Amino acid sequence: MALRGLWLVGHEQGSCATVLFSRRYPTVEKRAICLNRASYVAVPEDGPFLKALLFELRLADEDQSFIERRDGCSRINKTSVYALQTESGELWPVVAFQKSGLVYVGLPLVEQPLAPRPPLISISGVSQAFAVLSGLLAFMNSSQKSKAERTSKIGQLPGLLMQSCPLGTPLDMNLNGSSLENNHVTPSSHPQKPPAWRTSVYKGKPQVNVCITEKVKSVQYDKRDVSDMWQVYGTVTCKCDIEGTAPNVTISLNLPANGSPLQDILAHPCVTSLDSAVLTSSSVDVMDDSAFSGPYKFPLIPPADPFDLCFYTSQVPVPPILGFYQLKEEESQWKFTVHLKLHESVKNTFEYCEARIPFLNRGPITHLEYKVSYGQLEVAKEKSLLVWVIGQKFPKSLEISLSGTVTFGTLSQEQQIDPVCTGNTTYIKLYFRILDFTLTGCYTDQHSIQVFSSGKPKISTARELLSSDYYIWNSKAPAPVVYRTLLF
Repeated sequence: MALRGLWLVGHEQGSCATVLFSRRYPTVEKRAICLNRASYVAVPEDGPFLKALLFELRLADEDQSFIERRDGCSRINKTSVYALQTESGELWPVVAFQKSGLVYVGLPLVEQPLAPRPPLISISGVSQAFAVLSGLLAFMNSSQKSKAERTSKIGQLPGLLMQSCPLGTPLDMNLNGSSLENNHVTPSSHPQKPPAWRTSVYKGKPQVNVCITEKVKSVQYDKRDVSDMWQVYGTVTCKCDIEGTAPNVTISLNLPANGSPLQDILAHPCVTSLDSAVLTSSSVDVMDDSAFSGPYKFPLIPPADPFDLCFYTSQVPVPPILGFYQLKEEESQWKFTVHLKLHESVKNTFEYCEARIPFLNRGPITHLEYKVSYGQLEVAKEKSLLVWVIGQKFPKSLEISLSGTVTFGTLSQEQQIDPVCTGNTTYIKLYFRILDFTLTGCYTDQHSIQVFSSGKPKISTARELLSSDYYIWNSKAPAPVVYRTLLF
């Protein structure tokens, strides 16, 4: 594992980006030529490299417009690894992240041909680059209060890298602010070395807090030729206050017997190892009965601050709330109907639940008549939005409905204009939150968390389900289609 180059770029709003520090390793570059063979791409000079980097990170003022190659849906980036377009070709994998006006950049050596592009999980140098850059981040942020101090720290970087990364090969060094002062870097004599992301040592009563937050997105049409779509996105947030320089913690995520398997799992770098079944579960593959359904174990050395342990997706069999919306013009009035049904498997206890019905590209509401089976209907101040406050529970039937007629005045410049919702094309959007519930069934408890340190920790767990972009489109008009059914 080695690095072909390291860069520190200064980028603050209102000023031009500049390369504050760069270091290349010719011996590693020669290895890249031999190992990458025909797919080798040379590292450009700092000027072209900076230009390509700013373009890819959307930090250049002249590159804010939409560019398909960089901003298209096919280039959704879930990591901090980028491909830079250079004169010699595509330079990959470039590890880069921005913090406090600085961009930390590293280019790890890939010890195999780059065509076809190997999966990131097989490139050990990527995690090594993250560790080195995280160490540099801790060094630059330690006791830095002015530009003069930052300039002083940048001047210490050559000596730091000479000892911690000789000839481009990172050593197992204690990269924290205290050991890097005055260009003095020494290996930790303690048998357990704190990782780069653990910048401080906690003192006090041990405690672990874990929260599972799932967000469900849905697009519903109530049409035969268009499939409704829904997807769950989960985030596991942790805060581990454990004494020791490198405490070991194992957090397990569990599913009930009828739970939906977790997919596309992306773990925090502090996770020390993962089962291969966890890494290979992908939403691109067709689901089958053999899909890995847990438990999902994450052994880790936690950072001192709150962090996102992992992200995941899941394809649950049904959306939590299924409904339809119809809006059509009759004479001089508009008639609307909304029907919602809560799935029986969903916990019927909401912190809040409401449906918002916007009337875009129309004048203010001048007359409204309605009949609601449950909850209450309100007209927003701007007179172009109805808010159906459902409350904290659905009725025992789990079904509710709203119908009525509405009349609009003349459209003014103050009314909302939307390029999509023209004619009868419109939607309702649901907002809800359910505590102590997840759609996949994913949970963790005090028996699923192991802490290998002295003292019994206090363990707190929580979970919640939130709506996110939950749309139901008017079935009596055309609507933007996310996915059409494929007929074979």
